[in-house]
Amino acid sequence: MKTLRLLAIVPTALAMSLVFTEANLAQTPTTQINRNFQPDPVVLKGKSGGTVKSNCGNITTEPNQVIQVTESLPYLRLTVESQGKPTLLINGPGGRFCVMADSYSGDKAELSGYWQPGKYSLYVGELSQGQYRYNLSISQKNK
Repeated sequence: MKTLRLLAIVPTALAMSLVFTEANLAQTPTTQINRNFQPDPVVLKGKSGGTVKSNCGNITTEPNQVIQVTESLPYLRLTVESQGKPTLLINGPGGRFCVMADSYSGDKAELSGYWQPGKYSLYVGELSQGQYRYNLSISQKNK
């Protein structure tokens, strides 16, 4: 009898978990990026860091930003600037990437290159324990 009750509870809990996960993802606004987006750069703002310790700094449980790349882009550059030591965790169709701020990019987390179509979840992390206001710049212009 206990097994039968457990079999009834587990699928219900799993379904509720999926519903809440979908609801949380729906709360993060999605920015559409295509070949001719304007203005260039698009600047998105938020707060870096979070309570989840990862190999890409301290991040939040949900993405800070979501971008939808609608077509293949031969060049796209994402740059995160903040008063702290920002990181950028990108989870998208091509895999999961962590970008750290470095002196080459002026203590900014920056990634550029070819981007394939798809949805990208962006987590703006922080190497310190703090949280800082950030600007995420998205551009098709080469520096």
